[in-house]
Amino acid sequence: MKSIDLTKEKVITQADLAAAAQADTTELLLSETAVVTPSAFEFLEQRKITVRRGAVAAKSAAASPAATPALQALFNSPEAQAVKEEICAVGRKLWLRQYVDGNGGNISYRIGPNEVICTPTLTSKYDLRPEDMCMVDLTGKQLAGGKPRTSEILMHLEIYKEVSEAKAVVHCHPAHATAYAITGRIPPNCVIPEYEVFIGKVALSPYETPGTPEFARTVIPFVKHHNTVLLSNHGIVCWGDTVTHAEWYAEVVDTYCWTLMLAAQLGSPVTHIGSDKAGDLLAIKKKLGLPDPRHELTECALCDLPDIPGSIAIQPRTCGDSPSLTASEIESIVQAVTDRVVAALNAKK
Repeated sequence: MKSIDLTKEKVITQADLAAAAQADTTELLLSETAVVTPSAFEFLEQRKITVRRGAVAAKSAAASPAATPALQALFNSPEAQAVKEEICAVGRKLWLRQYVDGNGGNISYRIGPNEVICTPTLTSKYDLRPEDMCMVDLTGKQLAGGKPRTSEILMHLEIYKEVSEAKAVVHCHPAHATAYAITGRIPPNCVIPEYEVFIGKVALSPYETPGTPEFARTVIPFVKHHNTVLLSNHGIVCWGDTVTHAEWYAEVVDTYCWTLMLAAQLGSPVTHIGSDKAGDLLAIKKKLGLPDPRHELTECALCDLPDIPGSIAIQPRTCGDSPSLTASEIESIVQAVTDRVVAALNAKK
């Protein structure tokens, strides 16, 4: 058996495998965390090259890895079957909403303390079938399934390790939310009630190469207090108590971003829910058990918006008791503005 050792490589591309084709290689040695690109996977499948990760032998990329009877029982249990069917249904919703294209996006569910069911790589989310699903442990090692697991599972696993409440993770690329992610902008708060309750403050993680351990770790500082994170130059990731709920959050954040973009075309600033009413929404959110970094803030800080040039929301008033203007003061201001406008118009004649 001829082997090529690529255990020092973090990402394996088809170009890395060119030497394997010339040498009639039958086995490839990789590290446990190495990411194999889709084209490289296809290369391995076509040439029936066996992959070994670390000290554990795996079968070919298209074959099922060995699993203990207990793990196989869990993977084939009625609960697991229901999870697989839900993942397939959510995958179709993502595709129909154009949140994913090609083989993009990935979905997972934590079915045990150390076991996670996830989507495979190189499969359209519209075409998912229950028998396509994989099961991995919290290190990313594949435990069961007939196809290789998604290359971005490491990000999901970091969320599960960081947030005990997280049972499901959905990663996708909805156009409107991703537009914010690629411009480094965070949507303003206190505009639409549903967004405040189910999403609220979103975070923006720094860019790293997708599928790498470094990429997976970018979300760690944020996921404890945010159920939705914008991934710079990439897409979004949402976690929830069910796969369906995680997908709901993707819908809410993308529709919100889309609405803000439409409102910007009207040429007027977006009005903004007052902090007192925002406090009511945050109380509902807390009762539902949804995370938000504003849970411990004072009421006057709930709607503070990011200081971003071109923001399409009206900045909130500062904290404190600001005296209200009297009717005569308002009239004086209106008259002063009117006089200046008329003077400017006359000057142009």
